[in-house]
Amino acid sequence: MSEIVVVEPSIASTSNTNANSHNNNEAKPFYNITSGRDYVPEPFDSEKLPVTLKSEIQRFLRVANLIDAQEPRVACLCRFHAFVVAHDLDRNSNGRGVRQFKTALLQRLEQDEEVTYRKRKEKSDVREVKRVYRKYKDYVIKHGGESTLENRDALIKAGAIAAVLYEVCNTLTKAAGTQAHADNDVKRPEFYDFNILPLDQGGVHQAIMQLPEIKAAVGAVRNVQGIPFIEEVANHAPHFDLFDWLQHSFGFQKGNVANQREHLILLLANIHIRRSNKPANTSKLADGVLDELMKKFFKNYTEWCKFLEKKNSIRLPFSDPEAQQYKLLYIGLYLLIWGEAANLRFMPECLAYIFHHMAHDLHSMLMGATILSSDESSIPAYGGGQESFLNDVVTPIYNVIQQEALKNQNGMTDYSTWRNYDDLNEFFWSPDCFQLGWPMDQNHDFFYVQSPEDLKSKNTKGWDKLKTYKRKEKNDEEAQPEEEDEPNVEEKKEKKWLGKTNFVEFRSFWHVFRSFDRMWAFLVLSLQAMIIMACHDLESPLQMFDTPILEDIMSIFITSAVLKLVQAVLDIVFTWKARSTMDNTRTRKQTLKVVIAVIWTIMLPIFYSKTRRKYTCYSTNYGSWFGEWCYSSYMLVVAFYLMSNAVNMILFSVPAIGRYIETSNSRISSLLSWWTQPRLYVGRGMQESQYSLLKYSLFWVLLLLSKLVFSYSFEIKPLIAPTRQIMRIGITKYDWHELFPRVKNNAGAIAAIWAPVIMVYFMDTQIWYSVFCAIFGGLYGILHHLGEIRTLGMMRSRFQDLPLAFMNSLIPHPSKTDKHLNRKSFLKEMFQKVSERQMRNGLVKFIVVWNEIIKSFREEDLISNREVELMKMPLSSELFFGLVRWPVFLLAHQLPLALSIAKDFVGEDASLSKRIRRDVYMHITVKECYDSLKDILEILVVGDLERRVIFGVVDEIEESIRRSTFIKDFNLSELLALHTKCIELVELLVEGNEKHYTKVVKVLQDVLEIVTVDMMRNGSRTMESVNSYQQTEGCLKTYFDDVEPDPQLFASRHSIHFPLPDSDSINEKIKRFLLLLSVKDTATDIPSNLDARRRISFFATSLFMDIPRAPKVRNMLSFSVLTPHLKEEVKFSTKELNASQDYVSIGFYMQKIYPDNFENFLERMGVENLEDLGDKGKEELRDWASFRGQTLSRTIRGMMYYQKALKLQAFLDMAEDDDILQGYDAIERGNDTLSAQLDALADMKFTHVVSCQMFGSQKTSGDPQAKEIIDLMVRFPSLRVAYVEEREETVNGKTRTIYSSVLVKAVNGFDQEIYRVKLPGSPNIGEGKPENQNHAIIFTRGEALQAIDMNQDNYLEEAIKMRNLLQEFLPRLGKRPKILGIREHIFTGSVSSLAWFMSYQETSFVTIGQRLLANPLRIRFHYGHPDLFDRIFHLTRGGISKASKTINLSEDIFAGYNTTLRRGHITYHEYIQVGKGRDVSLNQISKFEAKVANGNSEQILSRDIYRLGRRFDFFRMLSCYFTTVGFYFSSLISVMGIYVFLYGQLYLVLSGLEKALLYEAKVHNIRSLETALASQSFIQLGLLTGLPMVMEIALERGFLNALKDFVLMQLQLAAVFFTFSLGTKTHYFGRTILHGGAKYRPTGRKVVVFHASFTENYRLYSRSHFMKGFELLLLLIVHDIIRRSYKNHMTYVLITYAIWFLSLTWLFAPFLFNPLGFDWGKIVDDWKDWNKWIKQQGGIGIQQDKSWQSWWYDEQEHLRNSGWGSRVIELLLSLRFFIYQYGLVYHLDIAGTNKTVVVYVLSWVVILMIFVLIKVVNVGRHYLSDNHQLSFRLFKASLFVAVIATILTLSYICRLSVADLFVCCFAFLPTGWGLILVAQAFRPLIQGTVLWKFTRLFAQAYDYGMGVILLTPIACLAWLPIISAFQTRFLFNRAFSRRLQIQPILKAKKKLI
Repeated sequence: MSEIVVVEPSIASTSNTNANSHNNNEAKPFYNITSGRDYVPEPFDSEKLPVTLKSEIQRFLRVANLIDAQEPRVACLCRFHAFVVAHDLDRNSNGRGVRQFKTALLQRLEQDEEVTYRKRKEKSDVREVKRVYRKYKDYVIKHGGESTLENRDALIKAGAIAAVLYEVCNTLTKAAGTQAHADNDVKRPEFYDFNILPLDQGGVHQAIMQLPEIKAAVGAVRNVQGIPFIEEVANHAPHFDLFDWLQHSFGFQKGNVANQREHLILLLANIHIRRSNKPANTSKLADGVLDELMKKFFKNYTEWCKFLEKKNSIRLPFSDPEAQQYKLLYIGLYLLIWGEAANLRFMPECLAYIFHHMAHDLHSMLMGATILSSDESSIPAYGGGQESFLNDVVTPIYNVIQQEALKNQNGMTDYSTWRNYDDLNEFFWSPDCFQLGWPMDQNHDFFYVQSPEDLKSKNTKGWDKLKTYKRKEKNDEEAQPEEEDEPNVEEKKEKKWLGKTNFVEFRSFWHVFRSFDRMWAFLVLSLQAMIIMACHDLESPLQMFDTPILEDIMSIFITSAVLKLVQAVLDIVFTWKARSTMDNTRTRKQTLKVVIAVIWTIMLPIFYSKTRRKYTCYSTNYGSWFGEWCYSSYMLVVAFYLMSNAVNMILFSVPAIGRYIETSNSRISSLLSWWTQPRLYVGRGMQESQYSLLKYSLFWVLLLLSKLVFSYSFEIKPLIAPTRQIMRIGITKYDWHELFPRVKNNAGAIAAIWAPVIMVYFMDTQIWYSVFCAIFGGLYGILHHLGEIRTLGMMRSRFQDLPLAFMNSLIPHPSKTDKHLNRKSFLKEMFQKVSERQMRNGLVKFIVVWNEIIKSFREEDLISNREVELMKMPLSSELFFGLVRWPVFLLAHQLPLALSIAKDFVGEDASLSKRIRRDVYMHITVKECYDSLKDILEILVVGDLERRVIFGVVDEIEESIRRSTFIKDFNLSELLALHTKCIELVELLVEGNEKHYTKVVKVLQDVLEIVTVDMMRNGSRTMESVNSYQQTEGCLKTYFDDVEPDPQLFASRHSIHFPLPDSDSINEKIKRFLLLLSVKDTATDIPSNLDARRRISFFATSLFMDIPRAPKVRNMLSFSVLTPHLKEEVKFSTKELNASQDYVSIGFYMQKIYPDNFENFLERMGVENLEDLGDKGKEELRDWASFRGQTLSRTIRGMMYYQKALKLQAFLDMAEDDDILQGYDAIERGNDTLSAQLDALADMKFTHVVSCQMFGSQKTSGDPQAKEIIDLMVRFPSLRVAYVEEREETVNGKTRTIYSSVLVKAVNGFDQEIYRVKLPGSPNIGEGKPENQNHAIIFTRGEALQAIDMNQDNYLEEAIKMRNLLQEFLPRLGKRPKILGIREHIFTGSVSSLAWFMSYQETSFVTIGQRLLANPLRIRFHYGHPDLFDRIFHLTRGGISKASKTINLSEDIFAGYNTTLRRGHITYHEYIQVGKGRDVSLNQISKFEAKVANGNSEQILSRDIYRLGRRFDFFRMLSCYFTTVGFYFSSLISVMGIYVFLYGQLYLVLSGLEKALLYEAKVHNIRSLETALASQSFIQLGLLTGLPMVMEIALERGFLNALKDFVLMQLQLAAVFFTFSLGTKTHYFGRTILHGGAKYRPTGRKVVVFHASFTENYRLYSRSHFMKGFELLLLLIVHDIIRRSYKNHMTYVLITYAIWFLSLTWLFAPFLFNPLGFDWGKIVDDWKDWNKWIKQQGGIGIQQDKSWQSWWYDEQEHLRNSGWGSRVIELLLSLRFFIYQYGLVYHLDIAGTNKTVVVYVLSWVVILMIFVLIKVVNVGRHYLSDNHQLSFRLFKASLFVAVIATILTLSYICRLSVADLFVCCFAFLPTGWGLILVAQAFRPLIQGTVLWKFTRLFAQAYDYGMGVILLTPIACLAWLPIISAFQTRFLFNRAFSRRLQIQPILKAKKKLI
């Protein structure tokens, strides 16, 4: 660990030599320099340092910069010390940049030496350093116990300086030979750098160390009494503890030990405070704390031992104190293993194996059984020493992982040739793993990695890379003499590669059947049964029980036996390459399954055929319901066949029994589960409760019944009669040469009709799932109060209920301990009695939180200053007396409305009062305005006479009200005039200008006159008294006898106090009164920002939802947030804000997209335009723009709201009433002690770690992003950044790269290293994101972990609910959840229609979709962030994601799979949400869809899906399928169904079958076909699958809004977008399963909508959409041309309209959704760019966006490593293109009536001639075009004439017509494309030949032709200006509705400032 701490003696001693050479003579300078020159010191760059030196010298250079101004000599000595250390580390300057650095530092030392020497204040340098050291050390000692905000940073700085100066002083004194004096004079400093807990002596006074729970935890860890072998190490550490002992005993790294020490202390403290029943007695750990932790940490380990029938190695003594020590040691040992395990953390059972043996060693050490070495220290079995655990335990296994991963070659090799993380981990599921021994035998086959030669691999690049890496990483200690190399080679040859473990990932579509065989069997058998029933023409369902019909239906079990045989064979085939690691029991079971399946497959058909219709009958008693029942022998055999399913039915019906059998190790249980499931460690006991089983079973029973009834009624039964008629018709005459003329019953026609129907049957379950998802998800949402407050109008009506709901939800219950907190039921709480004091206290806390939320809105510029005043609630002591001042926005417009009612009111006072009280807010407003006016007058009027007059009038008014004669006594028509004058008065008071004194007097007089003269009908008694008093000149005794008469009221300068006293409370009261008087906006208009409205509404709604009670902050669960970051934007730079070459600048874009936010920003900065901004303002502008993009700074800002919320809630928990009334901000600023306590609690409960993997390299290279990250750490002190540091290290002349995980925080404005954990090698072995998370997860803290992507956001009002959410992890009824899912809000749908569609689609999935998955289906997984993980559960079970290369491309969902397989429970909660950014342009969205489709295709091949599909019960298996890979497979089937339908129709029309059937037999099967295809049409339009989206919008925004949005979406071509997305999903899903090629596709999170070039669109969509669109279009055209002569046109349109829509969508959607896609200037540029791209030659280094040739080769990348089986499938699929040629040539006029095969052969002759012509022209161009241009042109002309002559001759002789030429084009064009596909599939055979070059030329011509065809209609439409305007309108309709400026965004390239 590299810290600013005291160096070890060994480090200091290495610099003695150099120190002596420079410090022998203190009177002389170090170097001779020229003096007399003016010298101004500048800071030496302490940040851009060589990586090899940085961790050792950076702290010295930083301190030198800090003290340079005050102590220049000491600063110079610090730099010199840094130079000495750098020189010792790299004397030859071999490291990168070392020589340059040392030269620069040496030059600086030469400049500083003489100048600083003259400024020295002591006689020697040693004394100078000591003087400064003591100054800073004394400051630390003196102020160490203080916790003021001002001193906190100063203490940190002083401690850092003292630690560095101690090292410098030590070095100087050693060099001077005064070491003894130094030891006595200068003591080791007591202030160290720390992460959260300052565990050194200097940190004991800090607030967090004063917490009793922390003291108890620290005391427990430091209790080493009775621990053996501590004498020799206890003196080396000031606070020796159990972790130090473990480090010394097992050789762990220092950084790892320090990290895990703090980790465990925080865990102990957080659990301790929750379990402690007596808060006063918390000096020692509470009972059960360690037991709880032991259970969490070692549950997986003990279950593993139980599974392998091994006794666990945890041994505990009987005495409690000693047992506590042992428990801490075992937990600490596991944490240290885990913290240093690196990539092994993905292998939890491997860690269990390591812990098993190390725990045994630990027990032996504790018992004194380990033999001591010569130096009397204890060592583990693998040997002790520094970093011995890393070198001897972790590195050997890591090397295996790394070498196996290199064989993957980035996904290009077959999965069966290398072992991934799962294979290596599952090796430890077998007792054979113990053959490794301990220490592990590295000659075991587990450590052997098979070479590519053994794999017969042709591509050896990966192995060469592997051998290079091995040579690079090989240590000198492990190197063997050359003469010993030969035996090693022989030994290696004897080793055997273990191969795959338990499972092999094959690329095959059969995985879909193998994993979900029960579902496919059900669908196939149901289809067969329904066909049989339809063939029997059942009139009633009861007829199916008739014996003959029942017997025929039972024939489905023959099919069942065949399917089971297929399944058994697939099990053997797919696990063949894993046979070496399978036990014999499993092999025998698989063989036995095949034998039994073969027996049943033979027996059942024999019995059916032999005994069909041969019954044995029995008659029951007369009148019995059964009557006579008969059976055949076949039926008895079937009954026996089904007996095996009876046991499964029992286990399904009673899940508790199944769970016990699967998890028990008893012989009976093993015997019962042996046949059904393989013995694996995971996937056991996943059964849900009986109640859950009932719920999801009911869901699926209803769904399947609906699906089967629909399929039978509308898909199957209508086809039976037409099928029978077709079979009866005999057709012998065809329109082509029939290849199979002897096939009877027109089998081809029947297949063409039935095939698409069957495909629809197999996929329409997905549609039914969408329908039921909408229904059940909507009902569930309604029952859980979702959308209860959808608008601000609804919130206004419910606002008075919010404080009570807030108190019941978010305020800890005062009478219950947190341990007994239950869930809040709002209805229950509404009727529960709440004391008045609790209610008022809760109200006050609600106001504090509400005001903080409003303040956060303002800080985010969502609302203006005026809106802040309208929305906040005053905080005053009146609240404790029941007087509530509601927000002005609720009361706005109420006073004018009340005045308008009163001024014309006729009636009694009671009626007016009732009318006003009807609206509670109106009554509140009137009363508050009246009271506010009285209060203001009381402050304003100070003259005795005036006060008596004013309050005399007030008494008259109140007396009139009491007597209910107010309307009678007062003229209310003058109220509006009074209202106007009151506004004028209050405005003057707010302005407070002394010059307006007379105006105030005049207004007061006017007010008094209006009230007393105009309003009082009978006059004012008070004014009459004043007048009479003045008239009698005081002769009579009156009320005014003791005052001096004044001729004019308020005329005296002392009658009013103006301006009013400068008091915050008075000012706020006056401003609020002015708002009540003047604001006329309605409550529904405030706030005006849509996002602010949405957030307020959701927060209010969530308070009424089912939410756990909040505990106190101190008692809540602790948690961390982990955010992975690679190279994404941290913050927009000024350059990015202002300029861009490709599209509009980001700043201008943001300004136009968020105009209201921008105005609020300018208001907050106090400027009117951007030109007035200063430097600080421009930095704020960068933040403003970055917080609206998908940047890291936005994510961090949002996540740090957690800390702010925790501090706020801790303040409310701890503060007294008086403190609360002062306000949270005032307390935080003024009460340093309380503020420090709040910080301490927040730090103990929350940590945010950002895993910036490239941060180290960015700092080294000077990347501005590194500085931005440091600035974020400075801005948020609790933020931590983890990164991987790569450092080259030279040992014995050999250079190797050292990798380390480093954690840093901000100290003194710089990044300060806290922990450093050395890694065994590069952490990036598998997928990047999970590896990035994995290296940083060791630095997280707490019991929960939230995974957050860097494109997410958070809000203060949501962060407030986090402690409620964490309560879900606590034990309750049922299972404890291991993952908590929460909802997301997509914040990127503001402008683009595509972004809007995507946000709605995503919102429907993360809300109604996951709601249903969690309950009732109980099948929710982890679908990405922001889920909350049970951290300890997952760190002991493989982490929060999986990382195997390629197979775990969708890494997040595998965490859910793994959790479920390990019996973890996953829930979903909608009362809290976070923000989420999504892609906004079509190309970004398509890349994202492609990435997800790739990931799902890899999931199909994975062992996780296979095990879930096989081990779930039937209904959960259905849920798993249709909510994961099934959605994509169903989409693939739907698209394939279209092809099957069209090619079937093409076969019917080309062969003449359809024509013959219609004419000869009049078979009208069109209606049935229409019915069968109806659901297909809906799929293409995306209507039914969009039902959940519509339902969710209806829930949250109302059904009318949902309907409006749905219609608007269709008008904006949403159907086009979703249909286009369907093509993306199916293309990449199907291609990846077949050929592989899955990879991460960066989409780029650009915030601007820009025009994509035609070339870019073509590259992206050519093969996925355009080619398929052209194919479908050609099918439709050919079908239309041939069928026109005999088929009704309207019928054709009804059948094919959806396919026309699909094909045109796939062809033109990218241009419809491309901004400025119809702009003529853009089209011209696109055409030029297209021609340049298509003609550019490819080659090495030329990217695919520059050359067609490079793109073409890249597009075939997936075929390069494809197996021959996949190539054959590609060939078979390509044969479809030859059908056109075969069928159409027989319809040529030139063919006549000839139907022989000769016609087809001649067509190939024509194709060959065309190829020859093309080749001849190409050869002629090669030889003649350069030097013989005229000859070449004549040659081409002669060829052209010859072709024309041939055509004319054929037309004259053979009747070749013009139509034939067009038909030939339709026939030969698909053939040419088919030949290209065949050539690509068999590229290895023809590459390098002329055929391959011709294929490339031919493909280029096809691509050019397709591009021209696509661009032509777009160019034509571009001539119509209305088209471009229409496109802009539907693309940005939401922007137009918000009155945003779109055209400037699309066309302008403007700067922001």
